[in-house]
Amino acid sequence: MSDAGIVRRATCACGQLAVDCAGDPVRISVCHCLDCQRRSGSSFAAQARFPVDCLQVSGQSRQWTRVGDSGGEGRFNFCPECGSTVFYTTSADPGVIAVAIGGFADPAFPAPIYSVYEERKHNWVAITGDGIDHYG
Repeated sequence: MSDAGIVRRATCACGQLAVDCAGDPVRISVCHCLDCQRRSGSSFAAQARFPVDCLQVSGQSRQWTRVGDSGGEGRFNFCPECGSTVFYTTSADPGVIAVAIGGFADPAFPAPIYSVYEERKHNWVAITGDGIDHYG
């Protein structure tokens, strides 16, 4: 699935913080949990996970840590200038970095294959497509 020749760049709104991602993501998902809704300012958050060694971060970031329902930590990295969350890590998956799909500003970005916390999904939201796993 991975094509090491592909490099995608995600940035914050002002462009000061960027992450270059080599190859294809190992997971693309949307999360409907209430914390992701608050963090993203939307009805769900969409992210692509890449192996740590396939990313290069440039610019300054601030970090905010939150303990989730499962007890694991999420460390969210955002731009201190514009406030955009660009990437985050979790204690449950230390080998990857999740990058906010919106940071790529690419309508052709691959579709998600996982939709999680669907019991908290807004009733007007539908995550559709072939091969998507849906989790409550």
